[in-house]
Amino acid sequence: MDLTASEHEMLNWLDGQGDAMSETLKAWVAVNSGSDNAAGLERMRALIAEAFAPLGGDARAAELAHSTVVEADGSLHERAYTPAFHMRVRPDAPVKIVLTGHHDTVFPADSPFQTGRMLDAGRFNAPGAADMKGGILVMLHALMALERHPQKDHIGYDVLISPDEEIGSLGSGPLLASLGARAHVGMTYEPALADGSLAGARKGSGNWSLKVTGRAAHAGRAHHEGRNAIAAASAFGVALDALNGRRDGVTFNLARIDGGGPPNVVPANAVARLNVRVKDEADQAWVLSELGRLVADVNARDGIIAELHGGFTRPPKPMTPANAQMFEWTRAAGAAIGLDIRWADTGGVCEGNNLWAAGCPNVDTLGVRGANIHSHDEYAVLSSLPERAKLSAVMLFRFASGGFDAPAARALAAKTS
Repeated sequence: MDLTASEHEMLNWLDGQGDAMSETLKAWVAVNSGSDNAAGLERMRALIAEAFAPLGGDARAAELAHSTVVEADGSLHERAYTPAFHMRVRPDAPVKIVLTGHHDTVFPADSPFQTGRMLDAGRFNAPGAADMKGGILVMLHALMALERHPQKDHIGYDVLISPDEEIGSLGSGPLLASLGARAHVGMTYEPALADGSLAGARKGSGNWSLKVTGRAAHAGRAHHEGRNAIAAASAFGVALDALNGRRDGVTFNLARIDGGGPPNVVPANAVARLNVRVKDEADQAWVLSELGRLVADVNARDGIIAELHGGFTRPPKPMTPANAQMFEWTRAAGAAIGLDIRWADTGGVCEGNNLWAAGCPNVDTLGVRGANIHSHDEYAVLSSLPERAKLSAVMLFRFASGGFDAPAARALAAKTS
């Protein structure tokens, strides 16, 4: 792929932004924005709004839907979320792109992991450095380069940066679906691996909570009158685990059982929490059938009532022809700037799953190179900030010029879905 002289100038400008990007990242990771830290999330959203303001788009605080949460005691409540950052630029342009990311992290306000440090000359260890405050900066600078391109008016884009990705995007899911439905293609800024490899096909994921109600009784004098909710939940968990290996690529994980109390009381309440990963829609149907069967078995126990809450929050994202085209374009853009872009399938999930469920082909690991995410050893490779911004910029240049035919990719997705 040949780049024009002006495009080379824009990429050179991005190379010169490396130090400023690193300094901004160091400031951003100092703001704790764990998924449950509303004050920190709002502070981070304000910083993002300030950083994106030079793009000149229509920015707003996007209110998110509530979701139902099952508490440890089995009670239900509606969970509210802080707003997402949403910016729209040139909505009437012929090519429409949605770029997504998240400003929440897995590190709560009381986490001991609150500050950043350099591991060596190139690796920055900090909460959210790779996942994905670094990715937000990559996205921003790629768009800043696009805004310098002579064909920028051919592209209109939506930016959505959400506060709930690390907890399943239950609030932002409807907005992701809406934006994915109107876009030709999507670009999401989860981190690449340290060697630069991207995630290819992704499994789908579902989370459930099984609320089990029994009957309390004295464990000595009236044990026979009790109905043990924890025993019933445990039996469900054993049966659930036995489903592993029954269908290729489908995994069931019993993550936790809440409930119980003093050892001299038959427990009346329990909540079993689980996650399931699947490869395709047929797997989803099989899982739902098996879960229904297991719940019916629990309800068949004398004096026990079981209610299953939850569902598939991120459908599978297979390597369809449309998604494969997106990766080939990413590879071509990488080659233009000397990068060898590779990818591999993964069991992990992200907003790319949500976009694909809306028919939007996408690449979802366009962020910084990094490793050890979701741990205190998380790090970002600082040199990859301008490097990955250049990769996205070249893709945006080609979407603008028509060299990458985004509407055709969307049409292909519709044809083969």
